[in-house]
Amino acid sequence: MFKNLFAIFFFATITSSSIAQKKRDFTIAIVDPSNLLDAETKSHLTFAFNMQYPGFASADGYRTKRDVTLEVANNETETIKAKAGEIKVNSDWIQGKSLKKINNELKDALTKNWSFYSTEKHKGYKLTFISKDPNLDATVRQNLLDTYFEIYPTLVKTFNNKSTKDVLFVVDTAYKAVAEASGNRILFSAGYMKAHPTDIDVVTHETMHIVQGYGYSAGPVWLTEGIADYVRYKYGVDNVGSKWSLPAFNNKQSYTNSYRITARFFAWLEQNVKSGLIATLDQQLRAHQFTGESWANLTGKTIDQLWEDYSKNPNQVQLKYSDKKSK
Repeated sequence: MFKNLFAIFFFATITSSSIAQKKRDFTIAIVDPSNLLDAETKSHLTFAFNMQYPGFASADGYRTKRDVTLEVANNETETIKAKAGEIKVNSDWIQGKSLKKINNELKDALTKNWSFYSTEKHKGYKLTFISKDPNLDATVRQNLLDTYFEIYPTLVKTFNNKSTKDVLFVVDTAYKAVAEASGNRILFSAGYMKAHPTDIDVVTHETMHIVQGYGYSAGPVWLTEGIADYVRYKYGVDNVGSKWSLPAFNNKQSYTNSYRITARFFAWLEQNVKSGLIATLDQQLRAHQFTGESWANLTGKTIDQLWEDYSKNPNQVQLKYSDKKSK
């Protein structure tokens, strides 16, 4: 495999001062005005860049530079140092080094941009944890990690056994919302976690988004978020400790309000209309089979009729919240 890849890179255009190679919209330009690097070393560097930098950029953030300059800088590093948009190498160290050594050294250099980096595996599930916050409390970090391994396998087995078992957590100081999921990555706000250190079930909500994996135009956003919060309610590790609950009904609410309001409505539907309804809707959304008629097909009533029934008897639901202290 490596031999064939080497052949591809050797056919790239190489000059005495720079080399440019593009992969997945990431570009590297190797600046070597004194011709200290031979063609094989430049090829190794390009290959290592394409192996490591896209993943680094994905974890590092949306605004991470995609165009990178790699410069020979013997007076600045004894091996390799790297950050977003910039890599510097020592020509004396790198000459004759194997691709594996260069690849590993570049990976280590990139991960040093983060305050914390770890990869853990447990019973077939993997979690890579990155924190860009040097002040992230170690207990909060461990609680987020433990919640993933406790709840995510259950969600996968219950709702979508084709979900990825390789997930990335990133705690970012620049991210100002609460959390969001995209692909296999969950982005957490460092500020939010500092202000709400016990809210570990944000992991439950966001990992459910990974399990949902509906793609685009599968259904309304309020339904997606309502399901995720319903799952947080039903499968959450510590709703009480997270100081999280479903709000009481009032006449100003709508099923389209999303999140906890919709989740409480779903809990009512499960107990009073049809058990297993939410799991069925989840399956339809993933298969892109959900339509506005799904409610009537599954329950005999439209969504508006169901909400009207709920509004007449909103307290006809028993709510039980998870509490680690009671276990």
